[in-house]
Amino acid sequence: MTTAVERPRLTVVRAARLFDGVGDRAVERPWVALDGDTITAIGSGDGGPEGTVVELPGATLLPGLIDNHVHLAFDASVDPVAALAGRDDEAVRETMITAARRAAAAGITTVRDLGDRGYLGLELRSAVETDPTLPTILVAGPPITTPDGHCHFLGGGAAGVDGLRTAVREHADRGVDVIKIMASGGMLTQGTKVELPQFSVAELRVVVEEAHRYGLPVTAHAHGLPAITDAVEAGVDGLEHVTFMTADGVAVPSDRLVSTLVDRRIVLGLTLGMTPVTGAALPPGIVSRLPKLIANLRRLWQAGAFTTISTDAGIAILKPHDVLPYAIGQVADLGIAPAEALRASTSRAAVACGLSDRKGRLAVGYDADLLAVAGDPLTDITALHDVRAVWLRGHRLP
Repeated sequence: MTTAVERPRLTVVRAARLFDGVGDRAVERPWVALDGDTITAIGSGDGGPEGTVVELPGATLLPGLIDNHVHLAFDASVDPVAALAGRDDEAVRETMITAARRAAAAGITTVRDLGDRGYLGLELRSAVETDPTLPTILVAGPPITTPDGHCHFLGGGAAGVDGLRTAVREHADRGVDVIKIMASGGMLTQGTKVELPQFSVAELRVVVEEAHRYGLPVTAHAHGLPAITDAVEAGVDGLEHVTFMTADGVAVPSDRLVSTLVDRRIVLGLTLGMTPVTGAALPPGIVSRLPKLIANLRRLWQAGAFTTISTDAGIAILKPHDVLPYAIGQVADLGIAPAEALRASTSRAAVACGLSDRKGRLAVGYDADLLAVAGDPLTDITALHDVRAVWLRGHRLP
């Protein structure tokens, strides 16, 4: 005996224009058909399949944005490290859920958490299956660092070749999506310095080889030039920050290093973006370095490096978990075309996190992750701040 099950009707979203995540121009008068969690048809004009129609006059449809570098456990407060230390695991879980939902409400439909405490991100990743208000989440677990190194308080400290192998295996056995290693010190951790490396090339190479044996990519937190060059020599797949900071300034990367970054298509996660907050400002040390930081960014972009726009969301009051639209706008302000900046946070970001077969584009067969904004972000990138609607895997957020 066969039981008939009524099939849900398609949802057909109509808008004024559409950016598909890969092109340079918008499609006029588009429609996108959603069947459950999948895009099943795309067209323009008056045609289209029958279904529940959602009209968004004046709006632009885009792929859901992807932030490849967030920290859901940090609460974007004045002192997120102290705030995290004062919370038990249950409170941290609630902090992470709130952060993830805030990102989703801004149209950030996929996030990659590059450092949690005690693998709590894995629990949140699983919760996505039953909670349509959460974005898709990729997880690194506690970043691998030296015993007293950058972010050691998250629980990823390891020493020596054997210790590093063990750390990678533990992460792989837990089921992480990516291995994050702190190749240099960082500004969040007292006693570490951004300009100094934390591991030797040989140690970094062991991490890369072990991770690749498990089919996992490796991305390295790397500020200073020595850590960047060591990580590149060790064969990492990605670099986070890539600021080239020295003790009192910013180094200029050699032509050879830039060429290597370009030729090997190492993913550069440029952690940008600041939300305007009354009374809050960048640290003086960053302000003084900004001209050279921007010059290096432009050089890498113009050279054709595989750059993505991410944010490091959560680590400061200027970086809440919905800061990505500001980062995209700030890149566009540097003279990068809006379409190029949008690609760096949609289709290119999807490639960087291994989801290019289903995320980052509006295309048939892709996940039904949609962002609708008022106006046209291809001509005015600030339109990203005027969200009209968000769909997460086919579920429209209220």
